[in-house]
Amino acid sequence: MLNRKIAYFSMEIGLEPRMRTYSGGLGMLAGDTLRSAADSGLPLVAVTLLHRKGYFTQQLDAQGTQTELDAEWPVEELLAEIPERVSVSVEGRTVRIRAWKYEITGIHGALVPVYLLDTDLTENAAQDRALTDRLYGGDLGYRLAQEIVLGIGGIRMLRAIGYEEITRFHMNEGHSSFLTLELLQEQVRASGRRRPSQDDIDAVRSRCVFTTHTPVAAGHDRFPPDLVRRVLGPNMILDTPDLCCFQGMVNMTYIGLNLSQYVNGVARKHGEVARLLFGGYQIDSITNGVHPPTWTCEPMQEVFDRHIPDWRRDSSNLRYASGIPLAEILDAHRAAKRQLLHEVDRITGAGFDLEVLTIGFARRATAYKRHDLLVHDLERLHQIATRHGRLQIVFAGKAHPQDDGGKQIIRRIVQLGRELRDPVRLVYLQGYEMELGRLMTSGCDLWLNTPEPPHEASGTSGMKAALNGVPSLSVFDGWWFEGHVEGITGWAIGDGSAGADGRERDAEALYRKLETILPLFYKERDRYAAVMRHAISLNGSFFNTQRMIQEYAVKAYGLAGNGNSR
Repeated sequence: MLNRKIAYFSMEIGLEPRMRTYSGGLGMLAGDTLRSAADSGLPLVAVTLLHRKGYFTQQLDAQGTQTELDAEWPVEELLAEIPERVSVSVEGRTVRIRAWKYEITGIHGALVPVYLLDTDLTENAAQDRALTDRLYGGDLGYRLAQEIVLGIGGIRMLRAIGYEEITRFHMNEGHSSFLTLELLQEQVRASGRRRPSQDDIDAVRSRCVFTTHTPVAAGHDRFPPDLVRRVLGPNMILDTPDLCCFQGMVNMTYIGLNLSQYVNGVARKHGEVARLLFGGYQIDSITNGVHPPTWTCEPMQEVFDRHIPDWRRDSSNLRYASGIPLAEILDAHRAAKRQLLHEVDRITGAGFDLEVLTIGFARRATAYKRHDLLVHDLERLHQIATRHGRLQIVFAGKAHPQDDGGKQIIRRIVQLGRELRDPVRLVYLQGYEMELGRLMTSGCDLWLNTPEPPHEASGTSGMKAALNGVPSLSVFDGWWFEGHVEGITGWAIGDGSAGADGRERDAEALYRKLETILPLFYKERDRYAAVMRHAISLNGSFFNTQRMIQEYAVKAYGLAGNGNSR
């Protein structure tokens, strides 16, 4: 019997650059969570899907048209297959599942095992062998089958391996909510009943934790009940629609809400938004973080090692960055910027200048993220750069294969990049993955974030930038409500209010802030460097997964103190 107290389920987990088991922020957060769990010695095991062909590799042609290619990776080189096999039923067919093991080693040697579920077995039907191929691929039926494999198959795999003493099951978003059905089946069998009683439901609820990341109702997985009956087969959950259905659909978020004793959003503001969105549910908040050793660039790590030797062991010690000489921060940042611009030149041949203020923007390309807010009024932007100093802008981000609006935004920005000349130049880098993310969040001078409020649940790229002394220029949304101190840790765009004129209003606010920031960068470099230092000491020391996982340990997992309880 294996001794783990917490099982963490996530549809995507960013484990390392060669493993394309993530699409973006949700997967990166999951990976950082597990890295800090290992650092903290938390007794945790994780479950996800293998995603043998990844999310997708993005290619952009000269016009900015996105093409999606399979992102296959060397499974056998990076993972160890384990012998256990389990099965689930999909449309009446028996689907066999195996697992591959990956181990995360913490700073003190503690391990967090991650099991990646795989249906590519010869005994499965062809369509079932492909169920764990692609992250967020296929139609509704494919997605539903994947979530059966993750939730129900994941619980069965943990039991087969020998994890019998788990006291908390943590669902990172609704994709894994079917795990509650398997726990309920276990509870009913143990009680000797044929149907679940309220005691059975309460027993399952007492062991489950649910984290919601999506502040938009349309972003939550929903399936028609007839499809669920056909794919899942007879299941007691469908006989209790109060537990699983909302507005006539089987809603994965509502399953998580109804069958969890602890529910949280991922920032204080997001907790407020979630309580309004899901009225009647008690929803707390634990603000996201990032894993400092993973996201701090090497030049800045060397500075931290000299001045804050135990920063890897205790991320809160980054507050002592306030004593690092500004010159050292500037030198480390300059080295990181040089690395980024070398990559920009390698990819695009743009020949960006090390001395020019460089703005970074990298998000999933979709309408509400507003990639193109900065270039809303090109004449105004050109005037600002002419008056106050040149601008270089580095964009990146994938559009979902079915998001035509997001793809059109990419095409527009790429076309502008071909047309613009000094004093404003921009590039759009294809293939935004983990390694490019590290380069951008450490090498830009200013990190831009412009989502349409209140659609940003948290956001973590600005936290990564802060670790590297890169201030944020962001709308008031997500984590920035907590991380913003005007002119100290960065700058705010607008006041976070929504409205019909939001785009015009926020664009104007953005341009006004640039008129403040550019003179500071070009004429008062020490004052700008002081903002960089505050970004590290105030934001880097708090918005990290060490602090976050300690909050989960106490609030969600019922573990005392620092999360090291066994």
